[in-house]
Amino acid sequence: MPASKNFLRYAFKTGILAGTLDLAGAIVNHMITFGQFPYKILEYIASGAFGKVAMNGSLGYNLWGLFFHYLIAVSFTILYFFIYPGIKLLQKNVLLSAVLYGLFVWAVTNMILLPLSALQTPFIPINFIAASKNAFILIICIGLPVAYFTKKFYDRYTLFVKAKNT
Repeated sequence: MPASKNFLRYAFKTGILAGTLDLAGAIVNHMITFGQFPYKILEYIASGAFGKVAMNGSLGYNLWGLFFHYLIAVSFTILYFFIYPGIKLLQKNVLLSAVLYGLFVWAVTNMILLPLSALQTPFIPINFIAASKNAFILIICIGLPVAYFTKKFYDRYTLFVKAKNT
């Protein structure tokens, strides 16, 4: 694994992109499903740490929600960058990797993080259709860009190491 600031910089930028796509996907999904702009998305994210008090419409809790959203997206991205070299299956196919990692992110978020948060959601999501939509959004908006840019990074890194060693 490349131990350089380029590794972290590239992973961080990829995480910011994935987080932005994920947030956009959540907004579009909410607007299509409910026909209104989702003013409460960031407050809902903040309520995972602060409880229902975060749903008060304040700018502060919205900013906390934005911070936590990107912290989670960047953390999952850096994790993928770390595990990628050791898992050959992820290196074989970007689309398969996107699906697997998107489902992994969905499972960890919905079956571990949210039940342990102040929201205390059920371990098994109640609404299968909503859960499926959310998993699809994570596959497209997190899994796909993370799998693609991680492969691109490691392909370049491998070429650089081979060129340097010749």
